[in-house]
Amino acid sequence: MYHRIVASKVRAVFDQINNGNYEPMLASLAPEFRYRFYGSHALSGERRTVAAMRLWWERVFRLLPEARFRVEEVIVAGGPWFTRIATVAHVSGPLPDGTRYDNTVHQILHMRWGRITEVRTLEDTVTLQRALDVVAAAGNVEAHAAPITDEAAATRG
Repeated sequence: MYHRIVASKVRAVFDQINNGNYEPMLASLAPEFRYRFYGSHALSGERRTVAAMRLWWERVFRLLPEARFRVEEVIVAGGPWFTRIATVAHVSGPLPDGTRYDNTVHQILHMRWGRITEVRTLEDTVTLQRALDVVAAAGNVEAHAAPITDEAAATRG
């Protein structure tokens, strides 16, 4: 039963993100967490503060404003004291040149007592970089910006 509840909550957070609301994702983070998006691009890097995560989500919505996630699989293991979650989601949306962004996102999450302590996100970074190149060519230079870090968020703070 616990695993079904967790999987349902994960799907609900993705639904909220699809509606432009990333706040439930931020609210699910533990006081101490690590969010790592693999690769070397404007969305990559590691964040450990809610301020940096908020800036990151704002960037995601500026770069890929119509991207939507379709959760394909959520696997939950463990108990409330240490829960491991694996998600597979398809992300897609239109790009400024009329083509579509289509990719698969894989995430491994760790959760303790209902709060996310770690997220590791991996998707095809070549496909993502191509999409960011299209966004940059359309005039959004942020698509080629350095990753958002905790330090950068603190200086904006």
